[in-house]
Amino acid sequence: MKLRDIRDVFHKELDHIYGREEVESFFFLLIESYYSVTRIKLAMEPDYEIDDNKVIKDALHLLKSQHPIQYILGETEFYGLPFRINNHVLIPRPETEELVEWTYKYASRQPKTDTTTILDIGTGSGCIAISLAKCLPKVKVYALDVSRDALDIARSNAAFNEVSIEFIEGNILNTDTLNTSFENLDFDIIISNPPYVREQEKPFMKPNVIDNEPHLALFVEDEDPLLFYKAITQFAQDKLKGNGALFFEINEYLGNDMIQLLKNNNFNGIELKQDIFRKDRMIKGLLN
Repeated sequence: MKLRDIRDVFHKELDHIYGREEVESFFFLLIESYYSVTRIKLAMEPDYEIDDNKVIKDALHLLKSQHPIQYILGETEFYGLPFRINNHVLIPRPETEELVEWTYKYASRQPKTDTTTILDIGTGSGCIAISLAKCLPKVKVYALDVSRDALDIARSNAAFNEVSIEFIEGNILNTDTLNTSFENLDFDIIISNPPYVREQEKPFMKPNVIDNEPHLALFVEDEDPLLFYKAITQFAQDKLKGNGALFFEINEYLGNDMIQLLKNNNFNGIELKQDIFRKDRMIKGLLN
């Protein structure tokens, strides 16, 4: 079957869901992944044919049900690095790249020692920890997650990107269980993108997110939307070195609440930062 005919089917079946431009992007991502055919190659050989069209037809079926293209491909790019993903981990997002960039710029200005350490809490695919480890090769990076399945993905991504990270399984909401793992550790930087989407925000989210991405990593109860931030901030009081830095990705509607939380827990130098969409998305605090 000719690829150009399959391309026409993609547009017929998917344009009304995603729009023509995004469907084009999906199609070329898939044919390059499945058949090693690039956009340029197809332009030069418009009658290019494939023998096995099952995998791309399966992908079309998944896209019609609004399955994320990243999960279909089993991979994505974050901060210029390749990451393998599945539905046990969130799909890394551009806003989180901004958090990594902010943290990297801060860390790169600090004096480096043999004991400089960073902890990523709720690491998921490992995208934050691995990106920082890649950019800061002299820094020791640790990563914590409650999900064993997520840690399996994160470990494979660390190996794939050739970085060394100490992965720890544990629940930040139950710090008593973490005492052994962190007994002799403290950190220069703690960073986290914890669950922050309130249940009341579910109706405004797209089906491809709601129906596919792990709710464990997304949602918090409306009654206590800062649940994870409180736990991490208290943990940071014990585990950050003097003048250590705490970085968070946050819910855009809770910036002022986050400022107050950090103030109440003896953090200074607090900075609330907007993302490229001008939404309050990141916050930093320094421990007194």
